[in-house]
Amino acid sequence: MSLSDFSSIRARLEGANPVPLAMSLIHMTGDLSLLEHITPHIRGAWEHLESIPPELTGDIRDRMAACMVEMSKGGSPSMAQPSSSVIQKMMSAAVGEQVSEAYVPMLLEQVGLQVSDQHMLNLAQSATHDEVQSGAQTNDIHIAIIGAGASGLCAAIQLGKLGIPYTIFEKNAEVGGTWYENRYPGCAVDTPNHFYQFSFEPNNNWPNYFSQRDAIQAYLEHCADKYEVRQHIRFNTEVSSVVFDEATQTWLIQAIEKASQLSFNQATIETTAQYSDHITIQTTNATDRVEHLHANAVICAVGQLNRPAIPKLPGLEQYQGRVIHTAQWPDQIDLKGKKVALIGTGASAVQVGPAIAAQVESLAVLQRSGSWVVRRPNIDGVVSEDTKWVLNNVPFYAPWYRFQLFWAFGDGLFEALKIDPTWQGGSESISAFNARLRESMMKHIRRELVGRDDLLKKVVPDFPPFGKRVLGDAGWYSMLKRDNVRLETGEIKQVHAKAVELEDGTLLEADILVMATGFQAGRMLWPMDIQGRGGVTIRQKWSDDDPRAFLGITAPEFPNFFMMYGPNTNIGHGGSALFLAECQTRYFMGLIQALRTQPIRSVECRQDVHDRYNQEIDRLLGQLSWSHPSVSTWYKNAKGRIVTNQPWSLLDYWRLTYEAKLSDYHLVG
Repeated sequence: MSLSDFSSIRARLEGANPVPLAMSLIHMTGDLSLLEHITPHIRGAWEHLESIPPELTGDIRDRMAACMVEMSKGGSPSMAQPSSSVIQKMMSAAVGEQVSEAYVPMLLEQVGLQVSDQHMLNLAQSATHDEVQSGAQTNDIHIAIIGAGASGLCAAIQLGKLGIPYTIFEKNAEVGGTWYENRYPGCAVDTPNHFYQFSFEPNNNWPNYFSQRDAIQAYLEHCADKYEVRQHIRFNTEVSSVVFDEATQTWLIQAIEKASQLSFNQATIETTAQYSDHITIQTTNATDRVEHLHANAVICAVGQLNRPAIPKLPGLEQYQGRVIHTAQWPDQIDLKGKKVALIGTGASAVQVGPAIAAQVESLAVLQRSGSWVVRRPNIDGVVSEDTKWVLNNVPFYAPWYRFQLFWAFGDGLFEALKIDPTWQGGSESISAFNARLRESMMKHIRRELVGRDDLLKKVVPDFPPFGKRVLGDAGWYSMLKRDNVRLETGEIKQVHAKAVELEDGTLLEADILVMATGFQAGRMLWPMDIQGRGGVTIRQKWSDDDPRAFLGITAPEFPNFFMMYGPNTNIGHGGSALFLAECQTRYFMGLIQALRTQPIRSVECRQDVHDRYNQEIDRLLGQLSWSHPSVSTWYKNAKGRIVTNQPWSLLDYWRLTYEAKLSDYHLVG
C-alpha cells in the first residue's frame, strides 16, 4: 500500500487505538494542545477506559493520515524528541493519572522513545550499555549459560552484542524453556503480548493480544535465529554439576547428553575429544555422553518453574489410567469421550480446563482453594490486520501502545499488595484499595455466574486479592456452568484404580488425571550439584526450600555465578518475566565486563551485603499480601518464609539492578 494515498491510510487507521495515535500525532505535529482535548476522556491505561468523542477521534485519524502523506514526500516529525518534562506530561495524559518523574527513564528505555535532554536523566552508564572501546585491553573469557529459555536467550544476545564467547547447555531439543515444554491445550501468555516481549526486539505482528503458546515459542525461536544464538547451544544436554576451581577462579561444568539423542556410533564407542578450546567431550558408555566445560562465569537461567510438582496422593501408584502434568502434555492424546479429573485451579488449570471441556465426556475440577479469576480485556482478542499495519507503519505508535500496556499491567497495582495494619478487612481485603479491587473482581464473577449461587459459594477465594497470582478469565466460569463439568472442593482421600475418592465419600470416575499442580519452585537449581568456594554446595546453603541471593542474582561463596529468575524475584502484581530478564542481564553484564576489562578474575558477593538485603526483603515481604494469615501459597517454604516473590515495584527493581557496584563484591585479581 502506498504511504502517499490518504484514503488508504485513513482506512487503515481505523485499527488504531485513539490514545497512542493521539500521542503519535503530537510527535508528528508538535501540537500539545491536543492533550487538553483528550485528557478529560481518559480514565486509565486500558483501551476500554477511554471515551474520546467520535468526532475528535475522527479528527485525530484524519490529521495523522495527512501527516503520513506529508512524510512520504520528505517531511519529518515536528517533535521527534520532546523534552523529558513534555514526555512526562504526555505519559500522564495517556494513562489518565500522574506519571511520576521517577518513572520516565525506565519507561523510555522499555518502550524505545527518545527525549531531547536524555543526558539530564542522571542515569549512570555501566559497562552494560557501551561496548568496550576499540583497542582497549580485554581478558580472554568464556561464559557458560544453563538454559535456553527466555532468560538464557536474553543473556546470550547481550553477550553476543559485546563479542563475548559463550556456550549454552539446554536439556531440551529446542530453545524456549517453559514455552517449549508447556504444550497443554489453551496454553497462552496472561500478560499482554505487546508488553511480553524484549524491549530490544519488539514484535508488531502478534496474532492475538494474549497469544497462544505456539506464537510465543515462534518469537523466541526468531530471537535465537536473528541473533545467531543457536550455534552456541548444546541441545539435549543437561548440566549435572557445576564446581568452582579456586586455583584458576573458573567453573567446571559437567553436562550429560543422553544416548537417545546420539547416533549409534556415538553412543557405543568410548572416546574423548576436544570440541573446542573450552569443551571436552567424553563418551563413556551406551547411556551417556559427558561434556566438560571450563568457564570464567556461569549464568544459571533455569529459573523457578522448570521441575513439575506431582502431589503425593494416597493410592496414586495403583491408578490404572493416565496421569498427565500440564508441563508434560503429550503430543498425541485423544480426550474425546474421556472422563477427566483436573487437579488444581491455578494458572494452567484455568487455561486447560476451558480448552478441553467440550471434548471430554466429563470433567471433574478438584479445587483445594479458589483463585481470583478476573476479567482481562482482549484476552481472546485477535489483532486485526489494520492494527498490525498501524503498529508497523505509524511513527511512534508502537512505543506508545507498549507504554500504555506497561503502565496498565505494571506498578499501577503495586499498592494493592500492601497490608494496611489499621484495615479491618478480615480474610477479604487488606486495604481500602485492595477492597475496591476485590469488589470489581466480584462484579465480574457475579455477572459470569448469575443464577448459580452454588458455584459462586465455591469459587470466591477465602483470601484477599493478590494473595496469590490473579488470573485472566479465558472462559473459566463459562466452563464451570457446563452440564458435563462439576466443581468439587472436598479433600482427596484416595486414588483408586479408575477413580478418585473424596473425603465425603464422593467417587469420581476418571480415565485421565490432569495435574495442574505447578512446580517445585522453592527447590531452586535442583537437581544440579553446584559447589562453590571451599566445596560448599548450594543445597548446604539453601537446604531444600530456603533459597536466598542478593538481588536474586548472586550469593556469597559462589563467585562469578549469576542466577536469572532466582530467589525472591517473581513479580506478584504484574509486569513481565522478560522485563525481569533484561534487568538481571544488564546487572551481571556489568560484572562480566569487569572480568573482561579489569585485572579481576572473580567477583563474589559480600556476606554482609547479601544478609542485609535479605533482611530487608523479608521485612518488606512481611507487609505484603502474601504474608496475610489467610494466605497459603507456593510462594512460601515449609517454615512460612516467602522465597519466590520480590517486594519491589518494577521501578524499584529496575533501579536496584541498573548498575552493579564492585564495592558490593570481594574481588580476586
